[in-house]
Amino acid sequence: MAFLRNPLAWHKRYVEKIYDTPTTPASAIGRAGHYALEQYYRGERKEEATARGLAYLRNIPDFEIEFGKAKSKKARKEKRAAMEREYLQAVGFYLAKAPKHEVLGVEVSGVAEVDGLPLPLKAVSDLVVVSKADAGAVDIVDHKFVNAFSRGAERKALFVIQALFNYYTVRALFGKPVRRFIVYECKKTRNADGSAQVRRYQLDFSQLDEEFALFHRLIADATAEIMRERVYLPNPSDMFEGEHSFDLYRLRLLDE
Repeated sequence: MAFLRNPLAWHKRYVEKIYDTPTTPASAIGRAGHYALEQYYRGERKEEATARGLAYLRNIPDFEIEFGKAKSKKARKEKRAAMEREYLQAVGFYLAKAPKHEVLGVEVSGVAEVDGLPLPLKAVSDLVVVSKADAGAVDIVDHKFVNAFSRGAERKALFVIQALFNYYTVRALFGKPVRRFIVYECKKTRNADGSAQVRRYQLDFSQLDEEFALFHRLIADATAEIMRERVYLPNPSDMFEGEHSFDLYRLRLLDE
């Protein structure tokens, strides 16, 4: 996804190994939320898991966060407090009625060789669980903390690509059929109408033949694009790293 969105930023991070781009407050909250849920599904009580996630958020140094207009020490302190409130609210929404699963693995990282693809695939799965839809199979569970729910997410391209990376790594690691990719989106702000704060989406791998073919073609084409001699161009419209990648290009900082 990084390569498709912004080739120059991808080259800096994954080839040059330079990891100095600040994260957004929303991303920091999401990381802390994921850490809290990781602790919960490893067996911690809700209160302990929430506290661990809050400590994780507090331990992210200021220089790693893009505070935007909050430049002064006071403004950053206020932004930090707002981030903590948003984190506690979001995690509280999820853990109030946390989905129940028979968990086989938490934060499962794997690499898989796939027939027909020139490079191995790597993915990290939030949870690998016993499938309730197929005896003897497993499901993959992913969590996302969002400002607004996705529309038409069952066939959302980003979900499909993430799901298929995870499909191959989990199949290789667990040696079992992989049936579904389940996404729980947790909305960080309270719904005014009192509706559910967590929304569930799922992709059934048995119904994704066309997507599997498209995925293989995309990976093969992206690999060929990376391998050829090329000029890495910025993407100024990238909302996360557009300006930074354009500055890199302007200053020729990654030229050989």
